[in-house]
Amino acid sequence: MTTGFKRNAAQSPARHPLSENQTENKNMEQSSIEASKNGKQWCLNDFEIGKPLGRGKFGKVYLAREKKSKYIVALKVLTKSQLLKAGVEHQLRREIEIQCHLRNRNILRMYGYFYDNKRIYLILEYSTGGELYRKLTSKGRFNEKNSAKYICDMAQALSYCHAKHIIHRDIKPENLLIGSRGEIKIADFGWSVHAPTSRRNTLCGTLDYLPPEMVEGREHDEMVDVWSLGVLMYEFLVGSPPFEAEGHSATYRRISRVDLKFPKGLSEDSKDLIRKLLQKDPRKRLSLDSVPNHPWVLRNLRS
Repeated sequence: MTTGFKRNAAQSPARHPLSENQTENKNMEQSSIEASKNGKQWCLNDFEIGKPLGRGKFGKVYLAREKKSKYIVALKVLTKSQLLKAGVEHQLRREIEIQCHLRNRNILRMYGYFYDNKRIYLILEYSTGGELYRKLTSKGRFNEKNSAKYICDMAQALSYCHAKHIIHRDIKPENLLIGSRGEIKIADFGWSVHAPTSRRNTLCGTLDYLPPEMVEGREHDEMVDVWSLGVLMYEFLVGSPPFEAEGHSATYRRISRVDLKFPKGLSEDSKDLIRKLLQKDPRKRLSLDSVPNHPWVLRNLRS
């Protein structure tokens, strides 16, 4: 794998990698279409490889440029042996099938994929704003205005997913990126599932974000994502998840009881929205379509 181009395209006056320029998007999509029409598969030689952007459990992510369109992407490189050892190859296959078909400004675009004997390569949209988790960690917490914007973005993205019968099941700061205009991008669909009719039983996701129905071993549906949105909002405003405790069992108990405690300083309308999202009965949770019209969101998006 070559070091590729040295200059970050974001610094080039001639081309901004995520200006959301429609011509560049069209070029990349056209390249994908032409590749499909000609029966051509993507390969590593189609890209110039740049600097590493991050490292995950099963591989690394690199800045890359598609040679024909000059379009900047993020190339996620996964090691087959590690995927097989962890037994998650079926999970990756499902993630690719789902994310490749999603088209929403608040969902990271997956343009395609290819593979060789040792690795699998995912061609992803490049988000110039970087990882939301790093930003949250460095700041400690977000102000109300930024939190409201992010929660509104998330509600609209999840509503789009649910309309397509997709449950995400692992919403958390680590799975979110920031786009060039400050918008949220859902970037990881590893635990997502397409469930048009059936309710699910799998315990999955991240402990602090699990809803009561999961920790109690009951069936769940798309309303698990609404619960996770409430946990996310709390963490944005407070700096830590609402049900943190010493040990898994203690966290499970707090989630099951919905043992929700607010620190001093939170506004009443923010607490109202969090309470409406963190209802034990999934049917009583606020609908995602109602979130952008909640008084807390409206107040902060106006300011």
